[in-house]
Amino acid sequence: MKRKIIILLSLQLSFYTLFGQNITGKWYEIANPNASLEITIDRNNDAYSGTFTWEWKSWISTVNAPLDQVLIKNDSLLLELTHADVTFNFKLRKDDKTDSYKGFFYFNARQLGPVVLGRIPIERDMSISAITEKKYTRQDTLRGKVTPERAWWDLTHYTLDFELNIENKYIKGSNTIKYTVLEPKNVMQIDLQTPMKITKVIQAGTLLTFTQEGNAYLIHLKENQIIGSSKEIEVYYEGSPREDPNPPFGGGFTYKQDANGKPFIYNASQGHGASLWWPSKDHMYDEPDNGMTISVTVPDGLMAVANGKLTATEKKNNGTTTYQWTVVNPINNYGVSLNVADYVHFSDPYNGKKGTLQCDYYVLPEHLEKAKIQFKQAHLMLEAFEHWFGPYPFYEDSYKLVDGIGMEHQSSVGYSGGYVNGMEGSDYSGSGWGMKFDYLIIHESGHEWFANNITYKDMADMWVHEGFTTYAEALYVEYYFGKKAGEDYIKGLSQGIANDKPIIGVYDVNDQDYTQDAYMKSAAFLHTLRQVINDDKKWRSILTGLNTVFYHKTVTSADIENYMAQQSGLNLNLFFDQYLKTTQIPTLEYYFKDNKFAYRWINAVRGFDMPLKVKLDNQEQWIKPTTNWTHEYTKDTKKELIIDSNFYVAGFKNMK
Repeated sequence: MKRKIIILLSLQLSFYTLFGQNITGKWYEIANPNASLEITIDRNNDAYSGTFTWEWKSWISTVNAPLDQVLIKNDSLLLELTHADVTFNFKLRKDDKTDSYKGFFYFNARQLGPVVLGRIPIERDMSISAITEKKYTRQDTLRGKVTPERAWWDLTHYTLDFELNIENKYIKGSNTIKYTVLEPKNVMQIDLQTPMKITKVIQAGTLLTFTQEGNAYLIHLKENQIIGSSKEIEVYYEGSPREDPNPPFGGGFTYKQDANGKPFIYNASQGHGASLWWPSKDHMYDEPDNGMTISVTVPDGLMAVANGKLTATEKKNNGTTTYQWTVVNPINNYGVSLNVADYVHFSDPYNGKKGTLQCDYYVLPEHLEKAKIQFKQAHLMLEAFEHWFGPYPFYEDSYKLVDGIGMEHQSSVGYSGGYVNGMEGSDYSGSGWGMKFDYLIIHESGHEWFANNITYKDMADMWVHEGFTTYAEALYVEYYFGKKAGEDYIKGLSQGIANDKPIIGVYDVNDQDYTQDAYMKSAAFLHTLRQVINDDKKWRSILTGLNTVFYHKTVTSADIENYMAQQSGLNLNLFFDQYLKTTQIPTLEYYFKDNKFAYRWINAVRGFDMPLKVKLDNQEQWIKPTTNWTHEYTKDTKKELIIDSNFYVAGFKNMK
């Protein structure tokens, strides 16, 4: 999904304050309770210098680095420091009443936030933040849970057939739902969201009755449902599907026009569900085993593009044309798409790991020449991702890029990137590498492996889709530009981590209010796990193995966690608990005293024992911290420790 990137330059400062008769000594930021900046000022004759320790709620951690500049002029204190290769300026003025220095800090002359420095440090809260319990409704449960009315039947095929009345923004049609009986029950839940409505349901020529509870329709079957038998129902429906208030995040249809004034229509329903616009078993745990057929009727002069391959086109006498698209593989419900426009089509087959892959591109006429250049990146994407993840998962259904909306619609990837590299021309990683590729082509196509091939059963495990796919961006960079480039890209993205709430959400309620950390933080901890495994050949085999073992399957986070632990040969329970279920950054607390080097994990779940690569006095080595103190004794007095920046952790040097 086209992610909402909120780059949080919420720099959670913690300063060791300035005040008293003498400017020298320790200073702390005292206004921000989540701060982490400490400053020490020294004086040699009339010259001032100093050091600082600064940690952000992200990847960045600097310990005892020299201040670039310390200037004292009358009642003003001016500081300059470089943190994570970025220079900041602090302009502060003495406040005699409070014994503090107050002012602001700046980046590139842009004021970022207020700063107050005092002599007395604030208490650091190292405990796990409490999460406010959210209230859920009956409708949340009907939408997000495998209810008894869903559990007794296994979905095998959809035949979706409808006409789109563009002038009135109205849909009317039917969906034939085939299924296999698992238990002999006779009440079936079918979902369709208002203002759409089901008008009638038929099984074996008999009209069925149904009751409605919000967006859930309970269909009362009359035929005996014999275990193992194959059945079908025909569901007729109509209505004006909701228009998306904030494409693609609001869910629904978007109606626009191309440069020639012709209709340009697309939709998205991730999280909101396919039942926004067609009746279905709208839960991610069950996909139609044998795919679906999608027949869309639109006015002449327009083309309807959906999933799979175009298998029939029928021009009718009433000024409309029906386009039939056939999907032979299982498909998740939000991956079903509709795009309608005066499309121009071109193709560029790809010689891949499973033979020739049909690659088709459908673009607005005004975008054709740009698309012929920009969409060459699709082959680059396929080469890189087939290397990392294995064969493209839907050779039988083709691969498409379609002008519309940035979304991972299965075998029909939506594109809205403006035909420029980056995320519509911006590199959110700040590393420079994000401008080497078109984000929407690479990210949304990466979802063909993680979202469409491997699909979460519950939205609470959103990280399985977005974390792996965000990490796939870095792997793409690594494949073409080298390992360090990929590392720089992922570390750049990590500056947007919020740590606002745990990555794994609440199950059985389809809560769409998931944290954006499902993207960057999930990618960061996957990159960290790669360092822990410390074997790139094994790491790649795990990624390809995931797409083999869980080929065309729905999964839980636990399924993924267990597989990765098994294949790595490591006990990763606490690792996943730490990064998926808490908001805390594991922090290495350490100190040096005489010939002793002591360290432990804090901000960590009990028993957390992730090994860590460090440089100790410029000598690279692995250490094995736990949540208890470990002491190492050496012949020499150690003074400097640098944590490998490829680990998503923080460092805290205990100055005591």
